[in-house]
Amino acid sequence: MSETSPRLFIVSPHFDDAVFSCGALLAAHPDAAVCTVFAAPPEQEMHTEWDAKSGFTSAHQAIHARTREDNLALEVLDAIPLRMPFRDGQYLDSPSIARLAAALEETIYRTTANTLLMPLGLRHEDHVLVFEACCEILPRLSHLTWFAYEDAIHRRTPGVVQARLADLAQRGIVATPDYPNASHTIDLPRRLQLKREAVNAYASQLRAFGAGNYDDVFAAERYWQLSAGRRRKK
Repeated sequence: MSETSPRLFIVSPHFDDAVFSCGALLAAHPDAAVCTVFAAPPEQEMHTEWDAKSGFTSAHQAIHARTREDNLALEVLDAIPLRMPFRDGQYLDSPSIARLAAALEETIYRTTANTLLMPLGLRHEDHVLVFEACCEILPRLSHLTWFAYEDAIHRRTPGVVQARLADLAQRGIVATPDYPNASHTIDLPRRLQLKREAVNAYASQLRAFGAGNYDDVFAAERYWQLSAGRRRKK
């Protein structure tokens, strides 16, 4: 990859979030790293409502199949999968913010990334947890270029994006609408086609959302460049 195409590192709460929210961007950046935070099965076998809607009879079956789906999706986009040993909130074993932040920081240090994308952390508890962990490490990794992406599907709820931007300002983090540098060797229609192919790889999750309930993943991707300023006084 050329030096003019910075190495992206996208923090994805679940297996599908980076592709759902940033798939067209990923298509323009071969060899980007996609780090899935909640990628581990529960220690004890269990059966959750979401896994059942996805077509699985057990959590272990779900994680195995979802990992395979993720591999297929990221292969379409020439992205590199990284997986962290934490468990989805539905498995009732969420890590603390501090533990997640420390592990995430270590994972980032082991890559050649210079541009990092984090979720705005909208609505879903797992997304919020990842957002909080990223906010903790952002000041310590200020040498990286940071962006936040709007969490596809969750961003449809009126007011949630605006509330999160206000929250960032209170934390002293300035969010400016911007788009990460993208290669122009792949035109937009082709990037959107590749994203659609990658999204379709997550068959179990599309089944759980149901037809018509995930159309937002194909809407325009939106990004905000982040910079740590001074915390506002209350």
